[in-house]
Amino acid sequence: MLQIHPILKRSDMIRCALCADAPCDAVCEKVKPASLLRSVWFLNEQTAAQRLPETNPCLTCPAPCERACARAGEVAIRDLVNRLYYQVKPECETSLPENEDRLKCDLCGIPLENPFLLSSSVVASTYDMCARAFDAGWAGVCFKTICTLDIHEASPRFSAVSGSDGSIIGFKNIEQLSDHSVAENMDIFRRLKEKYPTKFILASIMGQNEQEWGELARLCEENGADAVELNFSCPNMAEGGLGSDIGQVPELVERFTAAAKRACHIPVLAKLTPNVANMSPAAEAAKRGGADGIAAINTIKSITGINMHTYVAAPAVHGHSAVGGYSGNAVKPIALRFIAELGQNPALRGMHLSAMGGVETWRDALEFILLGGGSVQVTTAVMQYGYRIIDDLKAGLNLYLAEKGLKTVKEAVGLGLDSLSPTTDTLERDTVIFPQFSPERCIGCGRCMISCADGGHQAIHLDAKRRPRLDGKKCVGCHLCILVCPQRAIAPGKKRVLPAKKADQLTV
Repeated sequence: MLQIHPILKRSDMIRCALCADAPCDAVCEKVKPASLLRSVWFLNEQTAAQRLPETNPCLTCPAPCERACARAGEVAIRDLVNRLYYQVKPECETSLPENEDRLKCDLCGIPLENPFLLSSSVVASTYDMCARAFDAGWAGVCFKTICTLDIHEASPRFSAVSGSDGSIIGFKNIEQLSDHSVAENMDIFRRLKEKYPTKFILASIMGQNEQEWGELARLCEENGADAVELNFSCPNMAEGGLGSDIGQVPELVERFTAAAKRACHIPVLAKLTPNVANMSPAAEAAKRGGADGIAAINTIKSITGINMHTYVAAPAVHGHSAVGGYSGNAVKPIALRFIAELGQNPALRGMHLSAMGGVETWRDALEFILLGGGSVQVTTAVMQYGYRIIDDLKAGLNLYLAEKGLKTVKEAVGLGLDSLSPTTDTLERDTVIFPQFSPERCIGCGRCMISCADGGHQAIHLDAKRRPRLDGKKCVGCHLCILVCPQRAIAPGKKRVLPAKKADQLTV
């Protein structure tokens, strides 16, 4: 079974740099560890384990891969491969699928070989980049927003919030739209469609008035685009009345959607801004305007940090900065909330939902699919790790579908919606699920005790052997201790019904 908590974790390979043309591969003739390590990083350890040779060549190998590593001696490659063999592989209950047929789906009736597209950004902004993405296995691209504006970008234009492992958690950009002319971008579409006729081209556009929205939509269709995405959500426009300024006004969303829809015969998606309290009013307006689908979310207006010496926010451009768009894994909870809102809205039933916002692993993508996403778009993870992440996106999702007995990815769309409520009012409140401690995994650090004492209900203390003990009279089952345990040595345990008048009588 696919583990909820993988046996191997990113922390096991925290010093791995995920190199291009990895030196470890160059000295290994039998295992090629680079792709295995990458699969572990992207929570895809079971497919990695099943790709290994039948017999383990690492047992007697002197590990030249570790010496060749860009951080020589800092990544325990041989140990990680051995753990794939002896810890992960025995747990694999479902064999790797023979093909990727389960991943086939569609976007507004147009076939997709898998649900993964690049979202409108720098990662899909030239012929060469899109071609390399198609060759890597992406089903389609949403090309960087086409406009008639004279675009001049700032430098630098990115900043980030990083985690303890050095990876980017949140990413801020102050980038705008395509700096190529409309004619140049139309030429790119023609060339891409000629070489890759089965790949999906979603053309992102932004007009300055109804006529321009319609003209851009028409041109995209004539030059090979399969569908059009209307950018009502870019937070970085220098001129007012564009981008997210439109997405915050349902009347404008409806008007400009209708203008684009009148001018073309291909599907039209409205890309909406998360810089609103609720997305449904704009989504319903897009439907009234004739939209065939919704794309969400775009980046969230943000400030990622202030330099304590210059007092300027990042990124600093000649001593000044600006509010920009926030993306990356940090925004995923917010994106999921908006996708669920759209997926549960009966007024939007039948519309395609192209979901995005912090997708990095196949599990991230699956969560969007379970909440109604019919396709999934990715940018920030590609900017950090490259087009190659498509291998693990596809492999992990394909194995999951096989394990669940689902014949197509479309069968998974929306499966998580029925159990989700927009508020907490409907939740059952008469049961406490106590935490259960695992002595074998516990190292006696006391983190659970500290968090419970200072952030919970003072229900945990350490015994003489530094093992946690629970006071059932105080425990309310909040599970803070489970979340903070660095050893994953705490799990949900016994359930107890809590009659309100007798709650103080419970013991554990």
